[in-house]
Amino acid sequence: MKVGGNTVSVQEEIVAVVTMKSLLESGVHFGHQVKRWDPRMKKYIFAERNGIHIIDLQKTIQSIKDAYEAVRKTVTAGKTVLFVGTKKQAQQAIQKEAERCGMFYVNNRWLGGMLTNFFTIKKSLLRLKKLEKMEVDGSFENLTKKEIAALGKERTKLQKNLGGIKEMKDPPGILFIIDTRMESIAVAEAQRMNIPIVAVVDTNCNPEGINYPIPGNDDAIRAITLFTQIIANAVVEADNEAGLKIIETLGEDDEDMEEMMNDISLKEEDREIDIESYASSGDEETKTGSPGKDSNTDDPGTEEDDLPVDIDKVYEEE
Repeated sequence: MKVGGNTVSVQEEIVAVVTMKSLLESGVHFGHQVKRWDPRMKKYIFAERNGIHIIDLQKTIQSIKDAYEAVRKTVTAGKTVLFVGTKKQAQQAIQKEAERCGMFYVNNRWLGGMLTNFFTIKKSLLRLKKLEKMEVDGSFENLTKKEIAALGKERTKLQKNLGGIKEMKDPPGILFIIDTRMESIAVAEAQRMNIPIVAVVDTNCNPEGINYPIPGNDDAIRAITLFTQIIANAVVEADNEAGLKIIETLGEDDEDMEEMMNDISLKEEDREIDIESYASSGDEETKTGSPGKDSNTDDPGTEEDDLPVDIDKVYEEE
């Protein structure tokens, strides 16, 4: 099939199938510690295990279906999708999947006014394009080294913050957000602009005000990647009326998958991540080591405040 003039392979169409096994393997069902929960997430919580809330995957599956259909209809109507995820675990997946489906993304920092003051943001985008053009057409040849260095620094800063929306001419038709607590400004701006929001909400998040909340783990790399792939597939498969297929049952060979409901080792993704090593390794596992309090023994000087992830999601193995 064709999307935006590009031919999409059959292999990519098959990716639009989500299984209960993939959700379990990705650790989607793991929430935060019980003491860190938001009571408004009560309806999405299945049980409590080892002091951790377990998310009801049946609710997650239904939410995924609703979000998938909402994104598909938005793209069919000719509108765009903006992927937002600035936490370190999400940066690589957000950029990769947004580029794969030809949509826009923000993965470094959400600048205040990206939606509510888009007119000013467009000026910065024009400035970025102008600097890139100057670098190519030889305009730098008439400048001093100091001036060239200053312009290069300005271009790098603009590219880092606005590179993902450089070609965005109008506000998006829908937002996909990872971690609504961290992206609270993006949520507030989208609500003010009446832009629908699809967001992954963990047990410490507030699902109210989110048009299409998807209850799930928003800290594990594999869980974030899975959710982002699903939304990207909704864009790619916008013309496919068949929609998303979800296999909710576990096969005979997958009986041991139920044990994952209690396997705290799947929380390894919640620890400190080196984005550069994750990017270079592709889809391979990016972290090793035993779970629990020993995960930071290689760096005895590391303090909890220095960790880039939510320290509340690092649990001790009983």
